[in-house]
Amino acid sequence: MMTETPLTHAELLAQPADDYMNAAQQQFFRTLLLSQRDELQNRIAEEFETLRERETSSDPADIGSAEEQRQWQLRLLEREKRLLDKIDEALDRLARGEYGWCVETGEPIGLKRLLLRPTASLCIEAKERQEQREKHLRHADGD
Repeated sequence: MMTETPLTHAELLAQPADDYMNAAQQQFFRTLLLSQRDELQNRIAEEFETLRERETSSDPADIGSAEEQRQWQLRLLEREKRLLDKIDEALDRLARGEYGWCVETGEPIGLKRLLLRPTASLCIEAKERQEQREKHLRHADGD
């Protein structure tokens, strides 16, 4: 394991392009992803606890409001679970030495993009193509 102090954002971005996804950068993103994973797991646990603790009221208006709140929380939990899955996938790519490289083109995703979205698996060009395909499919389905 590395004994060096972790890179800061500024140090990360100041590194030469030839150093892309070197050991220090991989450690930076591993630490970032693990931290996000811990925070997310804690939030999910808190949401589940809140859902379990909610008492249903006998007042029909309160029951409707409580059910609406419950549905909202379940949607939030689904979103958070999907993000947790993406974090786990990113950690798997890191373990395989594939993190930071576009799964479609093999090109570098880029440090700035990874700082904004550490779970990114596509470079910006591949992501834009994916969004265009999805937009095209949505329009085709709408006909």
